[in-house]
Amino acid sequence: MKTNLAESAADAELAPLLEEDRRQQQCLTLIASENHCSPAVRACLASSLTDKYAEGYPGARYYGGCQVADRVEELARSRARRLFGAEHANVQPHSGTQANLAAYMALMSPGDTMLAMDLSAGGHLSHAAKMSHTGVIFSGVHYGIGADDGQPDYAAIEALAGRTRPRLIVAGGSAIPAEVDWERLGRVARAGGAWLMADVAHTAGLIAGGVHRSPFPHADLVTMTTHKTLRGPRGGMILCQEELARRIDKSVFPGGQGGPLLHAIAAKAQAFGEALTPAFRDYCRRVVANAARLGEFLRERGYDLVSGGTASHLLLVDLRRRGITGLAAEKALLAVDLVTNKNLIPNDPRGAREASGLRLGTAAVTTRGMGTEEMALLARIVDETLAGGAPEKLRDRVRELARHFPIPGLEGERE
Repeated sequence: MKTNLAESAADAELAPLLEEDRRQQQCLTLIASENHCSPAVRACLASSLTDKYAEGYPGARYYGGCQVADRVEELARSRARRLFGAEHANVQPHSGTQANLAAYMALMSPGDTMLAMDLSAGGHLSHAAKMSHTGVIFSGVHYGIGADDGQPDYAAIEALAGRTRPRLIVAGGSAIPAEVDWERLGRVARAGGAWLMADVAHTAGLIAGGVHRSPFPHADLVTMTTHKTLRGPRGGMILCQEELARRIDKSVFPGGQGGPLLHAIAAKAQAFGEALTPAFRDYCRRVVANAARLGEFLRERGYDLVSGGTASHLLLVDLRRRGITGLAAEKALLAVDLVTNKNLIPNDPRGAREASGLRLGTAAVTTRGMGTEEMALLARIVDETLAGGAPEKLRDRVRELARHFPIPGLEGERE
């Protein structure tokens, strides 16, 4: 289903701004937290479900007329449970950060200690970083990554857990190329009487697709976003075993949110259904293979990678030896229509506004059908751009590549 929002908009000032598909079609997205959802997911987001208020949960709403809402939400919940092997799913969180906050408030009291990965090591703002509300409400203690393998520093986690006695241990983040050892973290958490929460916002699709190990049964609960490797709509979700279900649901509503976004929940149900197919499992294998090859091609061109490579969908490039900041690299690549983002690296000497790293992800370009041959082309374009190549010629090469690999469902629109 194709919906031309620009043509259907009544606001002449807004209508041109809705032609976002034009920009996305001619660019290539290498931002690790972005993807291209299916036309069916986009159709759900544009449905009349957006008009319906449905505070509460299926069978226990605070509004009438929720018979369709109940069926939509229950379908999303049942597909999520099946996809991840969880006993309970709350599909109402509007974002990953809201999912995290709801999980924290279900398990902790203000002032309790949370042990999580440091932001500069690949963690996330919502893991009790000082500038986040989560860091104001809770006492954050943070760990880094190992010097050689890019893995979370498990020895440090164990030592910190013994010393600080956290109520909750959080693992996962936004720039971690390595796969997390959930079993080992589960042992650390149980030894100290802490809950273990897995934030798999970035790797949810890889877990659903069988490429990464599931945090269950080692984690007590799992939070995620639904729009990155899971390739659904923007939103969040919390999974847990039945013993925590009531606490989680009360923390989401009425604890932290009002009415759910039913159009987004329908889109989540659609995305979960797509993720249950063999085609999605194949997609996830190709995402990881493409990331590994992109890393290999960049290393061949002399680039340093945090962890030396990747076991995931993302790469973190250390630019210090190149004499360029992450911000400068991001701007240079954007000028040739390669969309990336600057990122802190472990023990970064620069602040977050400049950063010394560049984060690259392969989820979106793999959705467009690219394979390992295209990863070689992308590595070459990245290298030539950062070496000061002619932006006009490099932009033409990017746009030509984008034309050969259109975004599914938007083929031929507003070329």
